[in-house]
Amino acid sequence: MRAVEEALEDAADVAIYDERKAALKTEKALPADVTIDILRGSSRLKALRNWRNLTQAELANAIGVSQGFLPDLESNRRKPSEQTSAMLAEALDVPGEWIEF
Repeated sequence: MRAVEEALEDAADVAIYDERKAALKTEKALPADVTIDILRGSSRLKALRNWRNLTQAELANAIGVSQGFLPDLESNRRKPSEQTSAMLAEALDVPGEWIEF
C-alpha cells in the first residue's frame, strides 16, 4: 500500500515538474545585458530603460508621466497602474510580463 502511495506522489511530482518546465519554454528570457544590470542592483524597469538607451526624461515623456514619477517606479516606491505598465512595455518595446512590479 505504501509503495502505491509513493508511486502516485512521484507521478504527481513529475507532472508538476513537466508543467513548470513547459511554462518556462513559453516565457521570453530577459536579454543578458538586462540581467547583468539587475544583478548589479538596478531594478528591472531601470535595467530595461538602460538597455533601450533611454533617459528617465525620454521614457517619462514617451508614456506621458512626469519625470519625477519614473524614479519612484524604478525604486519601487510607487507601483504603476495596469495602464501605465502597458504603456511602459510599449515604450520599451518589451513583452508586458517583463514590466513586473
